[in-house]
Amino acid sequence: MRWRLKPETNPEITLKLAQELGIESTLAKLLVQRGIETFEQAKAFFRPSLEDLHNPFLMKDMDKAVERIETAISNGENILVYGDYDVDGTTSVSLLSSYLKTIHPTIATYIPDRYEEGYGVSFQGIDFAEDNDVSLIIALDCGIKAIDKVIYAKEKGIDFIICDHHRPGNEIPDAVAVLDPKREDCEYPYKELCGCGVGFKLIQALASKRGETIDDLIPYLDLVAIAIAADIVPITGENRVLAYFGLQIINKNPRTGIKAMIHQIEKNELTITDVVFIIAPRINAAGRIKHGNYAVELLTEIDFDTAVKFASEIEKNNNDRKDLDKTITNEALQQIEDNNEQQNFSTVVYAETWHKGVIGIVASRLIENYYKPTLVFTKSGDKLAASARSVKGFDVYNALEQCAEFIEQFGGHKYAAGLTLTEENYPKFKAKFEEVVKETLPEELRTPEISIDTEINLSEISPKFFRIMNQLAPFGPQNLRPVFMASGLRDNGYGKKVGADQTHLKLSIFEGTNQSTYNAIGFSMGDKYELIQKGNSFKAAFNIDENHWNGNTSLQLMIKDIQEG
Repeated sequence: MRWRLKPETNPEITLKLAQELGIESTLAKLLVQRGIETFEQAKAFFRPSLEDLHNPFLMKDMDKAVERIETAISNGENILVYGDYDVDGTTSVSLLSSYLKTIHPTIATYIPDRYEEGYGVSFQGIDFAEDNDVSLIIALDCGIKAIDKVIYAKEKGIDFIICDHHRPGNEIPDAVAVLDPKREDCEYPYKELCGCGVGFKLIQALASKRGETIDDLIPYLDLVAIAIAADIVPITGENRVLAYFGLQIINKNPRTGIKAMIHQIEKNELTITDVVFIIAPRINAAGRIKHGNYAVELLTEIDFDTAVKFASEIEKNNNDRKDLDKTITNEALQQIEDNNEQQNFSTVVYAETWHKGVIGIVASRLIENYYKPTLVFTKSGDKLAASARSVKGFDVYNALEQCAEFIEQFGGHKYAAGLTLTEENYPKFKAKFEEVVKETLPEELRTPEISIDTEINLSEISPKFFRIMNQLAPFGPQNLRPVFMASGLRDNGYGKKVGADQTHLKLSIFEGTNQSTYNAIGFSMGDKYELIQKGNSFKAAFNIDENHWNGNTSLQLMIKDIQEG
């Protein structure tokens, strides 16, 4: 792995901030690295406030969206809340539909079938709206490229409001309102909202017209926090405020469906990391294995016993998803080996029997093995569908744009995208994508990188240091949990490989002449054992976390990599 130490911060600013806050210079340095240079900025960062949220009417077309919804309510129209089948989509639909139901009786929801309809707004969904006398569709987490679908709906007398956060194409759909902070003509101050975040801004705008305040909307923030965590958007600015208060709701007074999920996993307090790895996969599993409607039913259910039944079903879906994920990953790895493609610059694999619901997860697993921009294809109707995942620093969306001649349709982000193409174009696409990656992926991005915030002496690590550092949370993209490095380390002789297959490394380390020892664990790092044997000096990159064992709590270093030195 490549170690990259972040640039040094301005020493005068760092020292001044440390003195004003009464904290160690290492902690002040972490703040300055995150763009926090003054006492006032630090106060706002450590004490997020809902007052820091932007006026929703700064978003282009927000006034039009609110006016159309108010008209629909006044006229007693049927409204359909439409969203994608992933976590961001299902939480968005749950959020907006549950809010609208408090002010209007005829609200329906629609999640497209992953297999029959695919991603985004579908003709089938519009036909459903027509059959149910719906005159307004509000699309969430999708729709920014649904040019033809909006025209189709208009021909049937159905209006569209689009709430999306994906990058628009050259043309904006001719909807009543298109809310998307990534529109070039949108001056909304914060561009990194997830789909559910855009949905929240819509209910914030609607609420303000009804004399409600932001405090009335706090119960909806558990959904927003889950979407922020699951969609891997930056946890900065407005997202950080929403995630901060959303986590409080999740841990203190979550909606019934989330409470039922937490009840199943028996965990007391959830962090953003827990949401990413425990809550989000379960919500996602509904859309992957069965149907995204299951997730919406769970997230909008009011009766706890009913919610527990839904949660049990989703738990089973998640276990099925894990089995599929493991099987398909093994088959994909075998295919790469059989085709002798281990040395390619990209990974592109296909089998028509692979389950469409888990190909995105499999793509991520393959990156763990080969660390290359990756696409996993499967058969979907008469087309091939793929999930794309990328490595740090490489824009897979841009790479797909350069292969557009062979693609039917695609959409997504810098690090994750989806696409469809015809089977006959698969070999041509695969060759073109390999060529694009070969030409545009810089040498340094072909090796996994550890970005290190700062070097540290182990003697600086204390419960107080950890407590203050933890106030940088919630952690996530652009505000990651700090990574430290320390040199001149030695194991006290008790270091050993652990785990059923001896793949992990457990250490008790000290630094220089300081004989105080620090417990450390390195998951999947058993192969580094020789580096720490016989009193060898080494350096380590690590996070700091708490270890809870037998009722005791202690600090522990979570080793990310070890090198000689």
